[in-house]
Amino acid sequence: MTDDAQNPADAPMTASAPDRVLIVDFGSQVTQLIARRVREAGVYSEIVPCDRAEEALGPVLPTAIILSGGPASVHEEGTPQVPHAIFTAGVPVLGICYGEQAMVAALGGQVESGHSREFGRAELQIIDETPLFDGVFDEGERAQVWMSHGDRVTRLPPGFRAVGISTGAPFAAIADDARRLYGLQFHPEVVHTPKGSALIANFVRNIAGAPGDWSMAQFRERAVKRIREQVGAGEVICGLSGGVDSAVAALLIHEAIGDQLTCIFVDHGLLRQDEAEQVVDLFRGHYNIPLVVVDAEARFLSALESVTEPEAKRKIIGRLFVEVFEEESEKLFNVEFLAQGTLYPDVIESVSATGGPSATIKSHHNVGGLPETMRFKLIEPLRELFKDEVRALGRELGLPEAFVTRHPFPGPGLAIRIPGEVTEEKLAILRQADAIYLEEIRKAGLYDTIWQAFAVLLPVRTVGVMGDARTYEYVCALRAVTSTDGMTADYYSFSHDFLGHAARRIINEVRGINRVVYDITSKPPGTIEWE
Repeated sequence: MTDDAQNPADAPMTASAPDRVLIVDFGSQVTQLIARRVREAGVYSEIVPCDRAEEALGPVLPTAIILSGGPASVHEEGTPQVPHAIFTAGVPVLGICYGEQAMVAALGGQVESGHSREFGRAELQIIDETPLFDGVFDEGERAQVWMSHGDRVTRLPPGFRAVGISTGAPFAAIADDARRLYGLQFHPEVVHTPKGSALIANFVRNIAGAPGDWSMAQFRERAVKRIREQVGAGEVICGLSGGVDSAVAALLIHEAIGDQLTCIFVDHGLLRQDEAEQVVDLFRGHYNIPLVVVDAEARFLSALESVTEPEAKRKIIGRLFVEVFEEESEKLFNVEFLAQGTLYPDVIESVSATGGPSATIKSHHNVGGLPETMRFKLIEPLRELFKDEVRALGRELGLPEAFVTRHPFPGPGLAIRIPGEVTEEKLAILRQADAIYLEEIRKAGLYDTIWQAFAVLLPVRTVGVMGDARTYEYVCALRAVTSTDGMTADYYSFSHDFLGHAARRIINEVRGINRVVYDITSKPPGTIEWE
C-alpha cells in the first residue's frame, strides 16, 4: 500500500466508551465469545493479541482485563506469557483456562501436565464464597460448566485460594479477592456453561464497577464525532453491496458528513433477485444520498469466463471492484477516503494471537483483499461492532427493517454460490430458485429466526423424469443456518413438509433444475459469513 493507505488490521482500536474491558487473546477459538458476553452486559470490550497486551493498556487503563484460553502449555519453552504490568495495573483480572494457568505461572504458582484431562461438560463444586460468585453460585452448589484442558494448576500463588473444584481440576476456580485477581479453569463464555454469562457480567459490572451503559445510541454519537474528525473537509466514497453492513456504514457516514459522501453501487450481475432496484430506491429515492450506479455486469462476467476456482473468482471480483472505484473516484473532487463495512470479527481474524496482523482482511470480507497500490485512506466506522450490533445500530439510524434483518450476503455474490464456471444462464436459474426459497421462508414466518439461508447451484446434472419426458438438469442445494453473531452456526431444522413444498416449487417453476437437496452442516467458531 501507499503511505496514505492504512491496513485495517494495523489500525488501533479506539474504545467507544470510557469504560472498556481489555481481553488478552492467547489463541482460543472462542475468544470472540468473551467479548460478546461482556458487551451483552452493557460494557464495551476490546480484544488484543497477547504480544500487544502491555501496550494496549494505554495511558487510560481499562476497567478490567480478561485473559483468554489458548492451545499452549505454560510450562513449555516459548509459550505466550502474561505481561507483569497487567497484575500491577490495579484493575481486576480474570483468567480463563490457559489464562488462569498463565496467571498462576506468572505469580509464582505451578502448572503441570500429565494429569487427567477434562474436555466437555463437567461439574463444578463451589467450595467457598467469593465476590466473583455473588448472585451466580452459592457455596456448596454443583453447577454444569464446560472444560477444555489437558494441563492443570497444582499449586496456587501466594494470596490465592480455591473456591471451586472439579473431578480433573483441584483449582477449577481460584480467587485473590484483595487484589481482585480471579481464575477459572472452565469456559464461562460458551453456552454450555449455563451461568457463565452471569458470571462474566458480575465480574465486569460488580467487581470492576463498570456502569453497563454502553449502547448503540452512545456508539452512534461517538462514531459521528470520530468520522467528522477523521474526514474533515475530505470526500468519501462508499461501496454499497445491498447488505446491512455497507448500508449501515453509509447511513452513519452520511449523518456525520452529509453530501461529502458519495456511494457507489456496482451492479456486477451477481446479486440476488431485484436487489439492485431495492438498493437504488432506498438510498437515492428515500435517503437522497449521492449515488453512482455502475452497470458492470458484462465486465464482470467476461472476466469470470472459464474461471472455476473459488478463490480465483474472489480475487477477480475484488480486483474489478477496486478498478471501478478508482475509475469512478477520478470523476469526483477531492476523494481521499474509501469506506468499508468492516466488522469487529473481520479485524480479529486479521490479527493472529501471537503473530500480529495479516496482510489483508480475509478475502471473504472485502472481496479479495485490498490492492497494494490503493490510494485511498480507509474509514471503517463499524470495525468495533459485531453483526447483531450493526443491526441494532441500523435500527438506531432508522434503516428499514427489511434491510436491518437482511441475511448476510458475501461480497462476491452469487459467483461463489455457483461452483464451477459462472454463466448468465446459471445466474438466472440460481437467482430464481433462491428467490422462491426465501419467499417460502418468509411465508412460513422463519426469515428472522434464520441467520442466513440461500440456494446453491451445484456443478452436477442429473437425469430425471418430469411428466412423460426425461430431463437432464442441475441439482439445487438449499442451506439455512442459525446464529446470533455469525461466529458459530448450526443448520436450521426445517420440517419435511416445508422442504417438500419449497423443493416442489423450485422444480416446477425453475427451468434448469430437476432435483433439490438440503445441506445439513454446522459451522465452527471464528468465521464470519456462511457463503
